Amino acid sequence: MATAETHYTLPLPEFDKPVKLLIVVAPYYKDIADNLVVGARAIAAACGAECDLIEVPGALEVPTAIALAERQAKYDGYVALGCVIRGETTHYDTVCNDSSRALSLLGLQGACIGNGILTVENRGQAEVRANPDGQNKGGGAAAAALHLIALSRKWAGQTKGIGFRA
Repeated sequence: MATAETHYTLPLPEFDKPVKLLIVVAPYYKDIADNLVVGARAIAAACGAECDLIEVPGALEVPTAIALAERQAKYDGYVALGCVIRGETTHYDTVCNDSSRALSLLGLQGACIGNGILTVENRGQAEVRANPDGQNKGGGAAAAALHLIALSRKWAGQTKGIGFRA
């Protein structure tokens, strides 16, 4: 049973310069999305990060909104939030796979993204995972984005150079 597992959680990073996060949420299941946002905001606040919030229609639009912000706005990182509950059709698989893949591709291009889009079998699983006093997956997504921002800042300005190394 997964709830009996213990997991190591990295300590939250510390920053010497301000951090600005964009939380992008798909509020299709509004109560679940609201809990994810509460958790994300709490973790961001614990690191002194400033957060803006935007809503998009569904999980498939979350990566597009982040891509637009990455090109056109000034954010250090992004928190992707939403919930996809398995239904009676294969649409669930499309939404889960495509939203996750798009977020991963944005990350590989350098965007610092924490993925908190829940993919669950039923509402009960979503409620447990979204609960800020429980599994707090919204907070986990914010922490992931903050850790990536810290890495990005650590390595900023370092170059590998060109040609052969001695």
